[in-house]
Amino acid sequence: MNSNLFTGQLVRLAALDAEASAEQFARWDRDMEYMRLLDSDPRRLLTAKQVKAEIEKQEAAGQEIAFAIRTLADDQMIGFVDLDGISWPHGDSFAGIGIGERAYRGKGYGTDAMRVLMRYAFTELNLFRVSLNVFSYNQRAIRSYEKAGFVIEGCQRQALRRDGQNHDLIFMGVLREDWLRTINNDQ
Repeated sequence: MNSNLFTGQLVRLAALDAEASAEQFARWDRDMEYMRLLDSDPRRLLTAKQVKAEIEKQEAAGQEIAFAIRTLADDQMIGFVDLDGISWPHGDSFAGIGIGERAYRGKGYGTDAMRVLMRYAFTELNLFRVSLNVFSYNQRAIRSYEKAGFVIEGCQRQALRRDGQNHDLIFMGVLREDWLRTINNDQ
């Protein structure tokens, strides 16, 4: 196991600085492909000031543990990962990820970031289970999550309507024992 809890093979997780990253998040918010892979909510354009306020609000409420994803090669912020809705009594949480920089999508950065986040969730936070949802049309993400140990647990059929077509919402989860098996197979 990597001796640095927050470093993978391609990326490192860093503190999410609301002031420094607000402009970047506001720019990503205008990228239709990124937003359609990330969220099902209707888009509304946010200013950097609004993004900064939203990040600070979530931090103050303790609603999530979020990190910036930074490349090892050039220390560029390319996205974020988070753990949200942590239930300490049950040892579970929901994970989220977004690779905002187009040039880094589909090249293993998201998979590496999710692996680092799972290492943090299972070794540092001592969680037992992490869940996430993904749209059925995002096959690249589904494969990435499977590489990080997640398995498909269910499906909400035709839960999302986009461009006149209905799409399924896929539920995935990883247990600590699944994750341990995955990292042992990778070595």
